[in-house]
Parts: sequence; structure tokens; C-alpha cells
Amino acid sequence: MTELVVRRLMVDMEQPIARDWCDGDAFVSAFFNALSMSFPQGEQFFIDAVRDGVASMDETQRAAYAAMAKGFVGQEATHRHLHGQYNQHLLDLGYVNAWEQRILARRRWLEGQDVRHWLAITAGYEHFTAIFAQWLLQHPEVLGRQDLRLKTLWLWHSAEESEHRSVAFDVYRALGGSEKWRKRWFRRVTWFFLTDTLRQTVSQLAHDGQLWRGSTWRSAWRLAFGAKGLVTHTWSAWRAYFAADFHPEQDDDALSKAWLVDHHAEYRVVGQASSAS
Repeated sequence: MTELVVRRLMVDMEQPIARDWCDGDAFVSAFFNALSMSFPQGEQFFIDAVRDGVASMDETQRAAYAAMAKGFVGQEATHRHLHGQYNQHLLDLGYVNAWEQRILARRRWLEGQDVRHWLAITAGYEHFTAIFAQWLLQHPEVLGRQDLRLKTLWLWHSAEESEHRSVAFDVYRALGGSEKWRKRWFRRVTWFFLTDTLRQTVSQLAHDGQLWRGSTWRSAWRLAFGAKGLVTHTWSAWRAYFAADFHPEQDDDALSKAWLVDHHAEYRVVGQASSAS
């Protein structure tokens, strides 16, 4: 059994966000801002998928998974709330959240379809966020030192994503979700995630007149393919999802646990639930 803890992060999200908050790096700032744009509607999709998946179980299964789902929902709802505040500052800077509209359009297309499709999509995105979280916890210096509030927010979010990385996957499996559809949806999720991230990042850079600057492209290359780059360090973890014996718990979550212990003063525990692993 693994415990999912719902926490309230002690950060002040009322204060405005600087345009290039990540130590003046336009690309890195835009990249993280783009990801934040996806979270309120994305997290709501994940919440609904897990909640509806557990609700569709028989009584015995529901009893086994109810606490896990409650902890997952609590964590994701907190992420959704804080990133909603974050995103309001981005809207105040003049950015347009086109990613959110694409999520809503895809959600409408999925309405009425088997909940296992929703869960397969959620499990795929949760794998993306888990490997991204692992990378960020390994390389927190990527977030700079200019806005320690946002650095804390991103690292806390990463720690919790690692913590609940297997929930949607386990509910999908418990409902008899097939390996074929798990892998098929992950390929689609990969396409959507990469193209949506790129489109939102480019939109924000274009808004600021930073898109065609050499410094922007150099930063993009370093972030993706440098010695500490995101693609460089997550490629093998991405491929692992296609293995027949894959399970999210195979990934090491030591950095997540260490961050939560070392930064316990940054949050308050507001709820706790046990989950089957």
C-alpha cells in the first residue's frame, strides 16, 4: 500500500509573474508557461477519468480503489487550482491559451465513449508528466533563481506527479483495459503532447517578439538536447511504456520522496489516503 497525501502548497500566487521569469531566459520561461496553460483542463480530464473509472467498478473493486482515487483527485485538484492562478497572470501578460481549447474539443469528442479510453489517455499523459518530473527533480537548476516561488511550485508539482504516477494505469488495468489500446493511445498522446507544447510555446514567444532570436533557439536546443536536456534524459523512459511488462512503479521515485521530506516546510498536509500499488 502506498499513501497519497493531499498537500496545500505555501506559496503566494497573488503576486504577478515576470515575463521572462526564468533568469531572463525567454524560451525556458515560455516552455514552462505553455505547460502550465494545459493543466487546469488537463487535470480536470484526469480527475474525471479516474473518478468515473472507479465508479464503474463492481462493489469489491470500488472498495479497493476508492481511497487511491480520492488521494489522486485531491492532489490533481490542488494542482489545477494553483496553475489556474498561475495562468491568470499569463493571461494578464497578453498570452492566449489555445491549448486549453484543444483539450476541451478533444474532450467533447470523447464524451460517451468507454471510460477505458479516458483512462488510457490519462495513463499516457501521466507517464509523460512522471518522466518530466523525474528529469526536473534531477535538474532543478533549469528553473533558475529569479522566481523561487515558481521554482517551488514546479518541483512540488513534480514530486506529486511522481507519487501518483500509477493511479490511472492501475485503474485501467483493473477494468480490463487492453495492452493494444494502452500503447495505441500512448502514441496518440505523444503526438498531441509534443505538438501542443510546441504550438503554445511558439505562440508565446511570437507574442513577445522572441521567436526568431538566436538566443531563443540556442536555449531551446540546450533544454531539449543538451547534456542535461529533456529529450536526452527521458528517451529511454518514454520507450519503456511500450514494454509488455511495464508498470509505472518500475521508475525510481527516490527524488520525489526526498524533495517532499526536505521541503516539508513549504506545504501543509490537508488529507491522506491509502492506495493499492
